[in-house]
Amino acid sequence: MLPKKTFKTDVVVMGAGLAGITAAIWATKKGAKVMILSSSIIGSGSSFYPGTWGLGLIGPENKEDEKNLLDTILQVGEGMADPKLASVLVQGIDDAIYDLKALGIPLKEAVQKNEKEFIPCFDHKKRNWHGIVKESARRILQQELNRLGVKEFTQTTVTDIIINDGRVSGVTAIQRQKEADTLLTIGCTSVIIASGGLGGLFKYRLNTSDVKGMGQYLAFKAGASLMNLEFMQIMPGFIDPAPKTIFNEKVFRYSEFHHAVTGKSIFEDWSKEKLDERLEIRSTHGPFTCRLGCEGVDIRLYREFLKGESNVRLSYKEELKENQPEFVKIYFEWLKKEKNLTMDDPVYLGIFAHASNGGIYIDAYGRTGVEGLFACGEATGGMHGADRIGGLSTANALVFGKIAGCSAAEYSKGHQPVIPNENGTLTCVPGADKLIEKIRMLNFETAMVAREEKLTLHALEQISEIKNKAEKSRFALQQNEITGKHYVKTRELEAAITLSEAMLQGILLRKESRGSHYRVDYPIKNHNMAKPIISTLKEGKIIQTFLK
Repeated sequence: MLPKKTFKTDVVVMGAGLAGITAAIWATKKGAKVMILSSSIIGSGSSFYPGTWGLGLIGPENKEDEKNLLDTILQVGEGMADPKLASVLVQGIDDAIYDLKALGIPLKEAVQKNEKEFIPCFDHKKRNWHGIVKESARRILQQELNRLGVKEFTQTTVTDIIINDGRVSGVTAIQRQKEADTLLTIGCTSVIIASGGLGGLFKYRLNTSDVKGMGQYLAFKAGASLMNLEFMQIMPGFIDPAPKTIFNEKVFRYSEFHHAVTGKSIFEDWSKEKLDERLEIRSTHGPFTCRLGCEGVDIRLYREFLKGESNVRLSYKEELKENQPEFVKIYFEWLKKEKNLTMDDPVYLGIFAHASNGGIYIDAYGRTGVEGLFACGEATGGMHGADRIGGLSTANALVFGKIAGCSAAEYSKGHQPVIPNENGTLTCVPGADKLIEKIRMLNFETAMVAREEKLTLHALEQISEIKNKAEKSRFALQQNEITGKHYVKTRELEAAITLSEAMLQGILLRKESRGSHYRVDYPIKNHNMAKPIISTLKEGKIIQTFLK
């Protein structure tokens, strides 16, 4: 029998990465009682992902630079970013940096600030750059949560957001424990979703295992809208050794890519001039884009990767070993310390899903349109567009984490939490974990750098079959049969099906190429489509329209 526990609080925060922790801290500071729930540990998610060498944070150099940064966000966003949200983001960064320093979190600063390697991805000039040291940040943030008395639930997956009379009244969750899984029902007045992006929809991903899209799914079910799901960051990374380690884009210009078996360059049909030109451009940004004319590099890497996991071998040119810019030197020092790799070691490269540029559609106060439901961080969309400037994901987590925390606390002042009645029958889909893996592979083969209609339609057909199979095999759990793991996997399967359908339908609807969205069959940008796609869920059906 699955034990049950009930609690009451003002605010529930779903997710314990940088955005979730920031939201929990500020909601508490504004007078709310707060519980933070993490499906892994406190200090998790993409913010604290161990496969990258740092946590970069950029902002305007001064007040005069704010307008330039905002204009650049909108330019690289190519019509997909909300100007209001982007403005709120830019204006909040200086305060976010001040807040970090006030907590005592050490921030690295560039010594050779004028080196071009310190220009953020997709940007055109240097900004106010800081590096957050992950381990010290995690430790200090944990101390602040303890000081404020935030109640923490680790290894706890939110399985539903309870809506009564059109507003949030609580959540249900499964807490995994050694002795027994526990079903939690928490009455609350508001929920903040800070559960990360959609990397968990893909087989190859540069994310921790807790990033699965559950927050977006539950918000979607509750009545919130999603936007820009077709735009995401896709990055090269290591397959072997040190799997799921991000490749530093600054060394593209110093890199050579060979077939693992023949030893020949995977770009042997390109002229030296063409390859050098493309790699020089590709060295200026980490994620894939079709906006700058170097998309052929990633497409070639991806197609070779599809042929076999260890098909592309990476090596570095001698000139890199002789003269390393500061940013590159920091990377290789980290690589040696954390992964025991040097630039002389052969590495096999792949293409991975990384971060989402879209997500839950929020306003400038972190509101989702559902009473009592707020969101922040990578789970949200609107402040970024078709491409996202490097270092702004961290800024987004801090700025909108604070906003969502303050907004949720303010909202809670007008309501009293009660424990909701939640007596519904739990159901389970046998083999849900295997079905999730099938969906992840379909998305990897379909929704990465080279997208086209026939593959997308095939993936949607396959996911529809998986959905039908799941529904036919679903059965109600008797009390003596309930296990938290199987119920959580069933909910994760439901999320994977719904979010994959919404993402793939968005890919079909956007018959053009723009930023991180590249259609092989529509390689040209369509200026009539310079609008975000908004997804809503009505009576179980996904409705998608271009934002007016």
